[in-house]
Amino acid sequence: MILHPGILALITGTAVVFVMLLYASAAGIRVLARWDFESSSEEQLSLERQTYLIASIIKYALGFELLSGLLFLYTVDDLHKVFVGAMCATGSLNANPIGWYALYAKIIIFFAASLWIMLNSLDQKAINFPLVKPKYVALLMLTVLVGLDLFFQLGYFLGLEPEVITSCCGSLFSDNDGSVAGELAGLPPGQTMLIFYGTLALFLTVALLCRKHETGILRYLLTLLSGAALFVSLAAMVSFISLYFYELPSHHCPFDVLQKNYHFIGYPLYISLFGGVLFGLLPGIAQPLKQIESLKEVIRKSEQQWVTLSIIFMLCFLAIASWPILFGNLSLLRTT
Repeated sequence: MILHPGILALITGTAVVFVMLLYASAAGIRVLARWDFESSSEEQLSLERQTYLIASIIKYALGFELLSGLLFLYTVDDLHKVFVGAMCATGSLNANPIGWYALYAKIIIFFAASLWIMLNSLDQKAINFPLVKPKYVALLMLTVLVGLDLFFQLGYFLGLEPEVITSCCGSLFSDNDGSVAGELAGLPPGQTMLIFYGTLALFLTVALLCRKHETGILRYLLTLLSGAALFVSLAAMVSFISLYFYELPSHHCPFDVLQKNYHFIGYPLYISLFGGVLFGLLPGIAQPLKQIESLKEVIRKSEQQWVTLSIIFMLCFLAIASWPILFGNLSLLRTT
């Protein structure tokens, strides 16, 4: 099992990233202790040069972490063939429940790593590096997260046993089940559809207003709506979106869309959703940083790009999610 190419790539890659972040964190602690931008000493000049090296190391490391979430999904989906009772990634994850924690860690790291890259980008564009200390404190926390990710992956992959009979999406995402997944599967499609399209319509409206107005309140609202859009969209995915892709009114699994049978449509679907949410979060998160004089103009230019990207990604997500609803053969509203 451990010799599976995807498993080897994930464990090796995450281990290398963790070692790189440990090195960067050790250097970051020195920066936190010694940094003084007003100083022109040789030590300060050395620290400034070192921050560029550290930033380059971290960007490559976090770049792998951002992609590793997709690799993890692909790998656990591919592993379902090994387990009796498994039909998709759900069965593989249920074969060793630690896998769910690894998946949650990947999602958290996706947002945390993206936010660190944003902080670093803003810091390097400012003339006085005002975010050096905050971003290295964030780096220490990010290193802990990657360490947990590696721990969960090792626990999951090393604990898999092919002879285990596992349960799959049919039992987990069942509206007769009392779990959270079962509750989501039991959500009424009609009402959930209204909430889903209403939330995303509000998100897009506020995003368009953010492009025309520089009001901080709009940016904070966009950030709140981005978080709401993520949870509403994932709930909608289980409640009704997945059903339209499968054309089965009882098949609520959010993972089968990653398979070849459905043209791997799940990958662009989830990439566009998480991309839209991420870029929608950034403007509000960056608002407090505008109090730093050297960052005002940098953030003003960057947030226009973030808002534009959030609109593009979310429109792509809406188009992909709505296509089978508009043009497919299933109609939940007639069958419920």
